[in-house]
Amino acid sequence: MEEKHYACYHVVTSNFTQSLIIQVIIQATAGGKILFKESDMSQKENIRNSIQKPKRRSNFLSIILGLTTIVGLPLSIFLSAGRWDWVEGWVYIAIFLLSALVSRIYLAIKNPALMTERYQSLSAESVKAWDRWLMPIVATFGPLLVLIVAGLDERFGWLPELSTGVKIAATAVMVAGYLLAIWAMNANRFFSGTVRIQTDRGHQVVSNGPYRLVRHPGYLGGLLSYFGMPLLLGSLWALIPAVLTMMAVVLRTVLEDETLQKELPGYREYTKKTRSKLIPGIW
Repeated sequence: MEEKHYACYHVVTSNFTQSLIIQVIIQATAGGKILFKESDMSQKENIRNSIQKPKRRSNFLSIILGLTTIVGLPLSIFLSAGRWDWVEGWVYIAIFLLSALVSRIYLAIKNPALMTERYQSLSAESVKAWDRWLMPIVATFGPLLVLIVAGLDERFGWLPELSTGVKIAATAVMVAGYLLAIWAMNANRFFSGTVRIQTDRGHQVVSNGPYRLVRHPGYLGGLLSYFGMPLLLGSLWALIPAVLTMMAVVLRTVLEDETLQKELPGYREYTKKTRSKLIPGIW
């Protein structure tokens, strides 16, 4: 029996950061040319077309968001904390960069077409208008605010320091969130950086991997990582922007799910098999 595939698309913190990093790696390989297997000529042609026809304004915004995350997130932690020897800050940066590099290098090797899609997704005309402002909040500015508040809390000691046990548990939760999001991205070749129906890429719907459990595993991974961030950094105050960012993720989940049910063939049937959007057996 032919296996049916279902797919949705998601974004977690640092979409454009991670895609930008690996796009540079890809372009640097073989003098700026993307390498493909000889048998993959159609994929090569599709990526060439997508690269040749970018919208400069949207690509510029993608680069700005990426650089904001690459430079802004690490700097925001230590500048707001007022020191560079903050161990918890370095732990977060290490986890963040390691997950970015490993997942995107793997993606660049296994699915360069998706890498290009994520890098240039804002330039597509089919991106939903509401996601052009919601995506930056979820992917860049929400996490940035969490880190700034956590750093200020570390500097001024607004609330008592959290225990080492809490920080270790929060680290485990955050890592689990990143791993879940990476799993979802590797299982789903339509894991775009923005919400759109990717008709130009033959968008289909996929139920393998984590999509057997929930319809939006990438967003679930994002919720876990956002919850773990402020606790790893020892800041209860930073839970406030973290919760607000998580609310934005939930809103994006609802809007994306409605879009997929209306516009992606086969998705309604998929919702009958996988009933949970975010939390297995609950919602």
